[in-house]
Parts: sequence; C-alpha cells; structure tokens
Amino acid sequence: MEVNGKSLEAIAKDIADGFFVLNPLTVKLLEAQHYKPFHAALRKIMNFIRAEGFPSHDVNAIRKRNSRLQRVHSAISVLENLSKEKKIKLL
Repeated sequence: MEVNGKSLEAIAKDIADGFFVLNPLTVKLLEAQHYKPFHAALRKIMNFIRAEGFPSHDVNAIRKRNSRLQRVHSAISVLENLSKEKKIKLL
C-alpha cells in the first residue's frame, strides 16, 4: 500500500529516523484502510530496532537508538488513539 507515492514501511522508517512526524493532523493523510497495515509496519520497525545489538559503551549510539524507539512509540500511540476514536480495529 502507498500513501502519496511512498510505501507504509518507508513512512514508518522515516518516522523512526526523524524525517516525518506522525501527529493527529498528519494522520488525516491516511485512509481508514491504511491504519491496520501502517500499525503493523510501525510495530515491525520497533521490533527491528529492538533486535539490533545494544551499544552498551557508546553513549551517542544509545541516545540514537532510544530516540528512534521513542519516535516510533509516540507514532504508535497517536495511531492507536485516533483509531480508537474512529472505532477502527488494529489488532
């Protein structure tokens, strides 16, 4: 599936890297049928980030990893809350 010419996985990766911010205004770009696959793509990116080796002695790498996780987590929270308001099942 694509939104504005980009796949949902690419948008999820852009969110993790900080190139795109998901907030209630930007979710309006998504149609109701895109919510569930986009949620799955965000969860997949989060699992991928968590599966990477933890950089225990590199403070900057830890900060970068945690920032990526925080961005994805906040995007998932926004998507889940808006889907709850619109009564769209994600899981």
